[in-house]
Amino acid sequence: MMGSSPMSQSVEMSAAAVLFDLDGVLVFSSASVHRSWTAWAHSHGIDPVAVLAAASGTRSVDTIRQVAPHLDAEAEATRLEAGQALDTSDVTAGPGAAALLESLAQHEWAIVTSGSEPLARARLRAAGLPEPKVFVTAEQVSAGKPDPAGYLLAAGLLGAPPQRCVVIEDAAAGIAAGRSAGMRVIGLGGGESEHLAEADVVAGACADLEVLREPGRGLIIRTTEGDV
Repeated sequence: MMGSSPMSQSVEMSAAAVLFDLDGVLVFSSASVHRSWTAWAHSHGIDPVAVLAAASGTRSVDTIRQVAPHLDAEAEATRLEAGQALDTSDVTAGPGAAALLESLAQHEWAIVTSGSEPLARARLRAAGLPEPKVFVTAEQVSAGKPDPAGYLLAAGLLGAPPQRCVVIEDAAAGIAAGRSAGMRVIGLGGGESEHLAEADVVAGACADLEVLREPGRGLIIRTTEGDV
């Protein structure tokens, strides 16, 4: 939808693999995220609004380095995410997430998350969603989103060319990472969200996406409704 007025229509993208962000795409964990970061910010005398804005789509360690460079970011992030991994009572699967994953073979999808491995696995379990064969977490990359390293690593592990991958994201940092990796990006959230402006296509949720297979085209991701 870059540089043009969005209009609602069905869009198809052929792909070798689909690379999912986790939080805000496959699982909804915003309440837990808000609680933990707000408590952390208050404990350090930092404005929680600024912290939550910085935390959107990025690794905890990178957020802490940005908002509190005087702290030991790695130690703080480890403690923060350990608490989040225990706070999953209201973590749920995103609309349509389970059905969308069921329509993909293991070699056709991966998760690329800014969360740590223990936290990501805890949220998947809480949401009742399957774990992927390829699971790229914060510990596996030297630079987090918006750096493309995570998405490029996932594509390589799946054996899929970056230009044949479709990224599904909800945050500006993740959308930027996918585009920097040379991949096409579906932004989830819909509406007039400015942070989705750099996505190739915008849809409301996983429920608005379906997987098709056609001879000669392979895997097809179709948006049943969305903006381009």
